[in-house]
Amino acid sequence: MGPYCAFSDFLSLDILYFMIYDLHSHTTASDGSLSPAELVQRAVEHRVDVFAITDHDTTNGLQEAHDTIAAHALPITLINGVEVSTNWQNHEIHVIGLNVDLANPALQAFLAEQRSKREVRAIEMGNRLAKARIPGAYEGAKALAGDASITRSHFAKYLVEQGVENTFQNVFKRFLAKGKTGYVPPNWATIEQTIEIIHQSGGQAVLAHPLQYKLSTKWIKRLLAVFEDAGGDALEVGQPQQGIAERTLLASYGRDYNLAGSVGSDFHRPSSWTELGRNLYIPKDCTPVWSSWPAVKE
Repeated sequence: MGPYCAFSDFLSLDILYFMIYDLHSHTTASDGSLSPAELVQRAVEHRVDVFAITDHDTTNGLQEAHDTIAAHALPITLINGVEVSTNWQNHEIHVIGLNVDLANPALQAFLAEQRSKREVRAIEMGNRLAKARIPGAYEGAKALAGDASITRSHFAKYLVEQGVENTFQNVFKRFLAKGKTGYVPPNWATIEQTIEIIHQSGGQAVLAHPLQYKLSTKWIKRLLAVFEDAGGDALEVGQPQQGIAERTLLASYGRDYNLAGSVGSDFHRPSSWTELGRNLYIPKDCTPVWSSWPAVKE
């Protein structure tokens, strides 16, 4: 059995081992709850073989992860990644860069600009929440973020801690989703700019969680056409919560728009509904994004 088999390849086989890829995850360098060291150790515990850390608009957690793997001789291959927020037709679309060169100056300048935009947006979010009689939200979210790239999740965590709402989901629904009190339209880079930078740094550009943007079929196809025209390489086909029908649909989109398939848990914190490496597979007729990578030993 080769290293690139999918779930459907081994269903009829007696040998149940296969390579587990998880190419979308987050650490405390952005809005994850585990440090890079903790995250790679958890990935090993869950038998992940090839793992990408893809923090929001930053690669700052990757060196710690590499150092941890080397120090403990962990049996895992770490892929340098990043998740970039972009603007398209008034929608926030996320693009993952895989196998990016961390030392590429154009990439790091681009990500620094993205983080600066995050900071400006966060300050305005704090101002809007203050007008809604929720003072100190920016300061609270900033304290939770520390040196990390600040996100809406930091605001959500702060508001839950303050008892404004009891869950992240309720905070977003009431305050932070588009059109709500604390929502501020982002000023991210375009899809085209993002793909160009990822390619300049030697990486592959992957459209993250295509079905989470609440787009109609017509608009999803428009997005995929733009992504293909801009030189995108792949789209996420497999996530823990997705059923076979959704994976089959996304794989067909990949074939229609010349995009390979990727998988990722989008792990942020331990929970009952998602886990590193869980239920990550792509349909047999979908070309994996890693098919062009050097072979990883089983």
